Amino acid sequence: MANLNFHFVITFLFLLRHFSATSDISELFEIWCTEHGKSYSSAEEKLYRLGVFADNYEFVTHHNNQGNSSYTLSLNAYADITHHEFKAARLGLSSALRNSRPVSPQEPYLHQDVPELLDWRKKGAVTAVKDQGSCGACWSFSATGAIEGINQIRTGSLISVSEQELIDCDRSYNSGCGGGLMDYAYQFVIKNHGIDTEDDYPFQGRDGSCRKDKLNRKVVTIDGYSDVPPNNEEKLLQAVAIQPVSVGICGSERAFQLYSKGIFSGPCSTSLDHAVLIVGYGSENGVDYWIVKNSWGKRWGMDGYIHMQRNSGNSEGVCGINMLASYPIKTSPNPPPSPPPGPTKCSFLTSCAAGETCCCAKEFFGLCLSWKCCGLSSAVCCKDGRHCCPFDYPICDPQRNLCLKRTMNGTRTEALENRSPSGTSGSWSSL
Repeated sequence: MANLNFHFVITFLFLLRHFSATSDISELFEIWCTEHGKSYSSAEEKLYRLGVFADNYEFVTHHNNQGNSSYTLSLNAYADITHHEFKAARLGLSSALRNSRPVSPQEPYLHQDVPELLDWRKKGAVTAVKDQGSCGACWSFSATGAIEGINQIRTGSLISVSEQELIDCDRSYNSGCGGGLMDYAYQFVIKNHGIDTEDDYPFQGRDGSCRKDKLNRKVVTIDGYSDVPPNNEEKLLQAVAIQPVSVGICGSERAFQLYSKGIFSGPCSTSLDHAVLIVGYGSENGVDYWIVKNSWGKRWGMDGYIHMQRNSGNSEGVCGINMLASYPIKTSPNPPPSPPPGPTKCSFLTSCAAGETCCCAKEFFGLCLSWKCCGLSSAVCCKDGRHCCPFDYPICDPQRNLCLKRTMNGTRTEALENRSPSGTSGSWSSL
């Protein structure tokens, strides 16, 4: 709170010095809050966010008024957070892993017939833009996007696969929301003989325990992966001509946070800290660009996309986009659909239906004498023997009839209405 009070004073002084402009900024901020569904925990917090918004407004206005840039900025969905906050929450490419990047088992192939323009979205090989939230797992979104692309190209079926499975289960080298690298994600999928779908193993926006039952649902497979030689834009172009390609970039520039449209040309560092997906390329007014899919939601950039300058004259590429490119290889068909799961075995004599969890209702010296069934898969059984909670709301609070989970900052909880193991009290509902 002391830190927030300090920001409150700074914001207040800023508003005093700029009182004539504050009225317009405040009105604009209110409109922006309504448009983006923003609300704040206190008047103090809202005033602080107004100050951040005003500072970002000045940055955006200064850039756009220069009139000589190939791209424009806007007060997008991230205009009320500082640049430091944004960098802390929205990146996630591991520099440590990049420095020890394994040698890819396949050599990059060449593609001689490179079309002048290409957009894999128009060919049905790109899923909808996703949002990593404050989880630093951009590496998983980049990897799944590449897997989704090559799977559609090889099978004709566009399937959204699970970032959360990679976040929870790919822990040999990658660190979930703490960062990772696409090469290791490909290695995980190859070793696991496939990956589950987004629908079956949905994104939670935080680290979780690996759901072993989902590991066996291998819906989409890949057979290998290859790295594009660093700083070789010609081979990167040839790879993109065949499929969407994962790349690392520097995504921590302030202009990147507030990007709106146009061809992003920097200036920016080549210190790679973010992972995205190249899904095509084109040209506009004589300037070549990559079509890049990000994982910051549709309210950033051009509905979640950015055009980044290509053929900039720098071998590393704008923001280092040519430095760390890789793609999965798929030659084999996907496995046939798994048969419907059978009953869940509780004991020798007792079982629950498929997709349910066995909960012990009565035990004696560690031996369960009576079982009940929770109508949820991989649920947490509460100690009172009468309630259960979903795996992602694992804290039981039977006195208030709630299931809780701790949020990313560790200070607040979110709750769901509790359900008894018999499954007779209705569906889960948000409070």
